[in-house]
Amino acid sequence: MSPSEVVVNGRGVVVGGDADTLLRPQVDGVPFAPRTPVTEPFWAGCARGELLFQRCAACATPGFPPTEACRACLSRDLRWERSAGFGTLYSWTVVHRPVSPAFRTPYAPAIVTLDEGYQLMTCLVGLTIAEIRPELRLRVAFHSVVPAAPAIPAAPAVTVEAAGQPAATTLPYFEPAGRA
Repeated sequence: MSPSEVVVNGRGVVVGGDADTLLRPQVDGVPFAPRTPVTEPFWAGCARGELLFQRCAACATPGFPPTEACRACLSRDLRWERSAGFGTLYSWTVVHRPVSPAFRTPYAPAIVTLDEGYQLMTCLVGLTIAEIRPELRLRVAFHSVVPAAPAIPAAPAVTVEAAGQPAATTLPYFEPAGRA
């Protein structure tokens, strides 16, 4: 194996010399689902630098993404709680060919298991591809991005605000827990 190759997850090899590339947050044009009454508390928490998740008042099951009913018992009595923002890397991949031109490569979408017992899909930042490993301890780090304007076929361009989205959105990314 050459210095530009790194074994990933014990199975694959990243080739191309970017194992030492520092992963950074996206800064603009990030496509995401529109806000709804169900997801609004999550987005409002992100804007305040708080990672929020739902917990069922009936059975205490934590849940994410936001929903109207508990996935375990179907109760509709869900409460929002603030996460400590620490978790463990469950799974990831490194993307070198983006599915959308809005994303700058490389980036590392990941599933993080939060200490409260739920999982969140996010992106890793603040470390190199070579530093990613199973069960890596992570902490939430919020970054502001300008969301992509929604695609409206055969219509004049609209601003993000006119489409019902704020001019900037704060997204939760995850970085290594041991760094200041």
